[in-house]
Amino acid sequence: MGNLGITELLLIGAVLLLFFGPSRLPQLGRSLGEGIGEFKKAAKSLTDPV
Repeated sequence: MGNLGITELLLIGAVLLLFFGPSRLPQLGRSLGEGIGEFKKAAKSLTDPV
């Protein structure tokens, strides 16, 4: 499942473009990036000793 080729990535991008439109994609990417950052921060705080 970890091996995504260029064809699969293009297909996923086309589907996202159809669903959300070109104006919403940057906002969705920004939200996703912030969410991943928060998750990493929370995971690191759980593994760091007190």
